[in-house]
Amino acid sequence: MNSLLNSWHPRLVQLACASADSDGAHDSNHLHRVWRNACQLLEDYPAADALVVMAACYLHDLVNLPKNHPERHLASRKAALLACRELAALDFPPERLSAVAHAIESHSYSAATAAETIEAKIVQDADRLDALGAVGLARLFYTAGRMGTGLAHADDPMALHRELDEKAYAIDHIDTKLATIPGKMQTRAGRQLANTRLLALTSFRDDFIAEWASSPAAP
Repeated sequence: MNSLLNSWHPRLVQLACASADSDGAHDSNHLHRVWRNACQLLEDYPAADALVVMAACYLHDLVNLPKNHPERHLASRKAALLACRELAALDFPPERLSAVAHAIESHSYSAATAAETIEAKIVQDADRLDALGAVGLARLFYTAGRMGTGLAHADDPMALHRELDEKAYAIDHIDTKLATIPGKMQTRAGRQLANTRLLALTSFRDDFIAEWASSPAAP
């Protein structure tokens, strides 16, 4: 299997990079990190098809729509279809194409497609792990900046007297979505890694809120 992975890795990287856009939160480094996360998870699942996992890790963002795009929920399905066409043109093993497509389509939050295979579960966990930890924090604020989202509510950053609103305030995204990731992980190792990385985010959130000025300083 290693020789097969080594053979396909550069071709998958080239294919992914050829379709990359200017979104720094979903660039080639993101794809490398997702594959690296998946390699950790694969250690617990030796029977999983690593080639399917690797292909899905590198091609899951072939179609990448902004979070506020009206067809965001269709992006992973479109990416799966495009990946299958591109892989078929490269003579990727045809018997593995449907598994790659399913792993790509089910990786997305917005698509709400259940991951049915272990390969799909590994890819989903590997991608979501990149939303946590130090890199996840950087991606959060990078994406918020691209969307014109504010940092935090001026007077109530902890949302003690309002509803959380991640579309308006970046810091709210930690509690509305990122804090829920560990409980939704599909693999044991993924859950452990997610819990560890979430601690970095919640620690930052607490420090941020402590420093956030809710009123002007007295003269």
